Amino acid sequence: MALSQSKSTKMGKSRLFRIFMIVGAVFMILLIIIYWDDVGASNFYLHTTISGPHPSRLSPQSRRGPEKKVEEDKESSFLMDIDAFVNQFLEGTADPTEQVRGEPPPGDPHNQSSEKSEEKFVPRREWKIHLTPIDPEKKQRQDSRRQLIQDVCSNKSYFDFPGKNRTFDDIPNKELDHLIVDDRHGIIYCYVPKVACTNWKRIMIVLSESLLLDGVPYQDPLDVPQELIHNSSLHFTFNKFWKRYGKFSRHLMKIKLKKYTKFLFVRDPFVRLISAYRNKFEQENEDFYKRFAVVMLRKFSNYSDPPASVVDAFAAGIRPSFSNFVQYLLDPNTEKEMPFNEHWRQIYRLCHPCQINYDFVGKLETLDEDAEHLLRILRVDNVVEFPQSHRNRTVSSWEQDWFANIPLESRKELYRLYEADFKLFGYSKPEKLVHE
Repeated sequence: MALSQSKSTKMGKSRLFRIFMIVGAVFMILLIIIYWDDVGASNFYLHTTISGPHPSRLSPQSRRGPEKKVEEDKESSFLMDIDAFVNQFLEGTADPTEQVRGEPPPGDPHNQSSEKSEEKFVPRREWKIHLTPIDPEKKQRQDSRRQLIQDVCSNKSYFDFPGKNRTFDDIPNKELDHLIVDDRHGIIYCYVPKVACTNWKRIMIVLSESLLLDGVPYQDPLDVPQELIHNSSLHFTFNKFWKRYGKFSRHLMKIKLKKYTKFLFVRDPFVRLISAYRNKFEQENEDFYKRFAVVMLRKFSNYSDPPASVVDAFAAGIRPSFSNFVQYLLDPNTEKEMPFNEHWRQIYRLCHPCQINYDFVGKLETLDEDAEHLLRILRVDNVVEFPQSHRNRTVSSWEQDWFANIPLESRKELYRLYEADFKLFGYSKPEKLVHE
C-alpha cells in the first residue's frame, strides 16, 4: 500500500510539473502575441525603434520633471528587457544586446562600445514645425509624378513589363535589399545607384544615428567617412528583416510601408547608363574591371587575354568602350549568368513602384528643389542639410555624342530594355536616338 501511495505521489508531482510547463508556455505565447499586436495596432512604428520612443523625438509637453525620472527609467528599462527577450526569441541570438542598429563590426575604428555611446548620447533637436505652407507648384509636381506611376501600373492594357502585376508578397526577399529603413523618423528610402544615392545614404546614416564617433552620432552628412557610406552594416534594409523578425518580417514590412514616408530618386535612364559607364569603366576600379570589363573585352573587343589588373589595362590604354558596354547590356546571355549589377539595373527592378506606393518621387534633374522639399516633408530640415550637388554630373545634352557610335537597332533595343523606367517616371522617349 505504501508503494502504491509513493507511485501516486510521484505521478501527481509529474502531472503537476507538466501542468506548470504548459501554463508557462501559454503565458509566454500570450505575452509575445500581445507584444506584437501592440506593435501593429498603434503608432509605435511611426517614429520609433522597436525599443520604444527615443528621447529626442518626444515633445516638450511630454517631458517630465525630476520627480518622474525614476518612474520613467524603470518603465524604459522594462520595455528594453521585453524587447531584448523578444528579439532573442525570434532571432535565436546568443546575446540580446548584440548590434541591432547596423553598427560596424567591433574592429571598426568608428565603432564604440554600447556603454560609451549611452553615456555620451545627446538627444537630437525637435522636429521642425513650419508655419508657412509648401509651394503649391512643388505639391503639384509630386502629385503628377505619383499619379503617373499609378496610371502606368494600374492600366494593364497600356504597357506591360516583367513583374508589373505581381504583389508585394511575390517579391523575393533578396530583391528588397535597396529599401533602407529609418525607424527613428519613420522613413523608407529606396536607393538607386547613380542617382545621388551617396548623399542620401549619408543623410540616412545621420538620421538613423547608425554610425558613432567617440560615442556620439554624426551630425553633418559630409563628415561620414567615404569608405563607410556604402557599408551595408550601417543600413537596415528590408532584406534583413527575416533575420531579425523571422516569420513576422513580411507583416512588419507592410506595417512600415503603410505608416512610414517612402521616397526614391530617379534619373533619365540613358543618362544614368552613361554615368554608370563613366564612373565604373573610365576610372580605375579593380572590382568592376575584373567582374565586368574583362568579360566585355573578351566578348566584344577581341582581347582574348586582357591584362590581369585594371592598373595594367589602363597603362596599356585598354578599357571597354561605351559601345562594348551597350553590347554587354543587350547580350541575352548576360543576365543568364547573373542579374544586372545595381548600377545599371532598371529602377523598377530595384524599387518596385507598382508594389510600393511611394510618397515622394524625386528626380536628379530637379535634385536641389526636391531635396529641400523632401527634408521639409520629413520635418528634419533643421537636423540635416542635403550636400551641394556634384558639378561633374552627366547631363542629358551629352546623349547624342555618347550614342553616336551605337547602331540604330541597338539604340532601339536598349530603349525597349529600359522603356518601363522611361514611362513610369515621366521621361520622354529619346526620338532623335531611336529614329534616323
